[in-house]
Amino acid sequence: MTQWEPVIGLEVHVQLATTSKIFSGASTAFGAEPNSQACPVDLGLPGALPVLNQAAVRMAVKFGLAIGAEVHQFSIFDRKNYFYPDLPKGYQISQFLNPVVGTGSLEVHTEDGNVRTVGITRAHLEEDAGKSVHDAFPGLTGIDFNRTGTPLLEIVSEPDLRSPEEASAYFRQLHSLVRYLKICDGNLAEASMRCDANVSVRPAGSITLGERTEIKNINSFRFVEKAIRYEIARQIDVLESGGTVQRDTRLYDAERDETRPMRTKEFSDDYRYFPDPDLLPLVIDDAFIESVRAELPELPDARRARYGDALNLSDYDARWLTNDPDIADYFEAVYEVCGDPKLAANWVMGELSRNLNRDELGIHDAPVTADQLGILIRRIGDGTLSNNIAKTIFQTLWKGEGLGPSGVDEIIATQGLTQMSDSAELEGIVAAIVADHPDQATQFRAGKDKLLGFFVGQVMQATEGKANPKQVNELLKKRLDRA
Repeated sequence: MTQWEPVIGLEVHVQLATTSKIFSGASTAFGAEPNSQACPVDLGLPGALPVLNQAAVRMAVKFGLAIGAEVHQFSIFDRKNYFYPDLPKGYQISQFLNPVVGTGSLEVHTEDGNVRTVGITRAHLEEDAGKSVHDAFPGLTGIDFNRTGTPLLEIVSEPDLRSPEEASAYFRQLHSLVRYLKICDGNLAEASMRCDANVSVRPAGSITLGERTEIKNINSFRFVEKAIRYEIARQIDVLESGGTVQRDTRLYDAERDETRPMRTKEFSDDYRYFPDPDLLPLVIDDAFIESVRAELPELPDARRARYGDALNLSDYDARWLTNDPDIADYFEAVYEVCGDPKLAANWVMGELSRNLNRDELGIHDAPVTADQLGILIRRIGDGTLSNNIAKTIFQTLWKGEGLGPSGVDEIIATQGLTQMSDSAELEGIVAAIVADHPDQATQFRAGKDKLLGFFVGQVMQATEGKANPKQVNELLKKRLDRA
């Protein structure tokens, strides 16, 4: 592998979060009955003319501004001609020579701490095709045209990625960005985002690109990585066996973890692009661009920087919390209530995240509200609760017990869970525990410091976990240091 260098570029298709299609008033809602949301414009019926959806244009411009790209104030729509059963008109309306968004870039942060600037060649508007359904009728394929005409923004990267891990990280960061911008819901299972991966390999140190293949319609971060890794290994094997890589379009089979050829790869000339005669050129003025710029939210990089500078969170914590805008919003709501950003981060990244993953829930479905978690953390800070008791209360809230933010205090009061912080009472318990374990006390004084944990455990057991751990440690050290 070290003798070869992979060269990777991604074409990411983002379904824009409009309520109607890009050239018609038909609904884009997911899950409708097959062919119930395809109107005459979508199907290309005689006399039905397309009208551009302004909301889709605003979303495309918003993306361009977010990546520092050139927004073209003059662009045109083209017909991309090809035959496929799910393409009712026999062509797709897209943009070719004059896309709405030109060159830009995105900084990609990988898990190993590396940063790569990935060039974005263009982002153009186009309509989606329909969907072939292979399992509805035995031995037959059905066509569902509901997706036909759904607005897409196709984001085309430069071939700047050099590993499957970088490609996956780039896809993840695009996913995060479009959700911050609220131009896409990012639902991979519903194909709101999917990508085509262009992969080639070349001898290490070479500047000449190898022949590429294209892996179509990948809609999982993990599958992007696995599909590209397989394809790199396959191409290297072909070349080292004396063969040549064929330019083709491939499909990734997740069950077999392999790519398979679908058809030979077309060139742009094969699509016979020409300007769509039914659509006027798209002309955007300065006022339109500035109105979109005014709608830009705080972007992920700016939010990470703020978490580091204003909240003193580590770079790791800031990146983890800001990857998902909904998680970041939840964290900020928790912090606003409890006033301790580090404790809020620890609980969101720890206890909350573990429970969400275990129950396969999204943050919007979390049984514990941000207000409840904020008050729970505040009770740790003011000494009312120990961390362990707080975790017990968290699980009670997760199961639906305790209503509203006051549920935390209700649980503490009704179950008598207030942390023991009375020094005199704790001193008596500590003295009794040390007296009951003279051998361990002698060993501790002889240098076996780890036995302090044993004594802490005994005190916590005796107090049913209610003792203030910090006080317990201090009192034990004083008691055990006595001859």
